Amino acid sequence: MNLSIIIPLYNEEESITELTEWIVKVTEKMKISYEIIFVDDGSTDRSWKVIGELHQKYSSVVKGIRFRRNYGKSAALNVGFDKCKGDVVITMDADLQDSPDEIPVLYEDMIRKQYDLISGWKKKRYDPISKTIPTKLFNKVTRYMSGIHLHDFNCGLKAYRAEVIKNIEVYGEMHRYIPVLAKNAGFKHIGEREVQHQARKYGSTKFGLERFINGFLDLLTLTFMGKFSKKPMHFFGVWGVFFFFIGFCSSLYLGIDKLIILQRGGSAPLIANSPFFYFALLCMILGVQLFLAGFLGEMISRNNRDRNQYSLKETTGLDE
Repeated sequence: MNLSIIIPLYNEEESITELTEWIVKVTEKMKISYEIIFVDDGSTDRSWKVIGELHQKYSSVVKGIRFRRNYGKSAALNVGFDKCKGDVVITMDADLQDSPDEIPVLYEDMIRKQYDLISGWKKKRYDPISKTIPTKLFNKVTRYMSGIHLHDFNCGLKAYRAEVIKNIEVYGEMHRYIPVLAKNAGFKHIGEREVQHQARKYGSTKFGLERFINGFLDLLTLTFMGKFSKKPMHFFGVWGVFFFFIGFCSSLYLGIDKLIILQRGGSAPLIANSPFFYFALLCMILGVQLFLAGFLGEMISRNNRDRNQYSLKETTGLDE
């Protein structure tokens, strides 16, 4: 199959039919084989019934997956990635803010330029300022921490090679960081394309401001896991040794200073009366704790069955 279109949704009964007819109209002109996979993330409205009706109408194209409860967009995408069969995979939101007219261009870019991933960039947005300003800040921080120069990490309209989505796991709220997950898995040919953003036609947004807080915490987790998941001691051990060394040197300085004063016949105060002593003690304790955290991390990593699983690009001669 040439193309899979994955659409996660939650309570979008008003827009699903219009979106499907728009997608079918666009993709039929492309003369390729395709599928539309709706992933109903535990909707409480008529969304699943509408998907069933669309399957009856477009039985060879429209497919549906329904969760028993709401798990989140990342879970919906991960299941959709697992079930899709297309060589190129395009994701988009169900609220009609992503235009299906972008599908042919994204598909052609994936085929012609051999990208691993193309992320949409909604340069002109129709969102309130309470959403656009945090989004710009979020994107700036993500660019800095990930080293991936995209303008809009959170755009739901993206295109992928099948190999990419089969080699990453989207969990928690990591759907915002799929380009980062792809880079960590070794897929570095990541592009960006300006796409049309439309004002919401039906319903209201399902995301609140808490997503930016959760998103920042997820970014910290992803950055750490990408660099140190298989070698936690390289992070905790280095900082542990650093803090312990600072504390040890500080304690040594206090001890030597007191010995010099006593040797000269002076009256030296108790080391414990110095605030510097508690700073040294704190650094040594913190250093030991960090080192132990790294040691425990290594023990856990050593017993992880995925410790020596890596993303292989290709092999030669092994099957002969």
